[in-house]
Amino acid sequence: MQGIEISFDLSRIDFRATSDQLMQSYWGASRTDEAHRRAFDNSLCVAAYLDGKQVGFARAITDYTVFAYVADVIIWPEHRGQGIGKRLVQALIDHPGVGTVTHWSLSTDDAHSLYEKFGFKASTNGRYMRLDRNPAA
Repeated sequence: MQGIEISFDLSRIDFRATSDQLMQSYWGASRTDEAHRRAFDNSLCVAAYLDGKQVGFARAITDYTVFAYVADVIIWPEHRGQGIGKRLVQALIDHPGVGTVTHWSLSTDDAHSLYEKFGFKASTNGRYMRLDRNPAA
């Protein structure tokens, strides 16, 4: 989608809007603002902006060396279906800070087709997915 800006600047994230969106999701309904603050502070966060206003968010929980877990990919309802989620996931995978990460994983109940486009495959019970990659040395 043209006009979408992707940023890893944590200070730009609209915390209130992001926390509210996550608490409205099936996976984040039981979380609190405090849980979100701690999670964001301890993750690689990325957000999408349209005309300077945030319209999406995603994060990776990572050691920045071997492992990363994609979490909280959420697009504001009025902007869904426009490829913003794909841009956020690609931005996380391509971030230079996680360039050596070989094991990516995530959990989803309903977005398998999105993640399959990046090479994630269903594992054991069909809910968990993992991407193993061999980045250039």
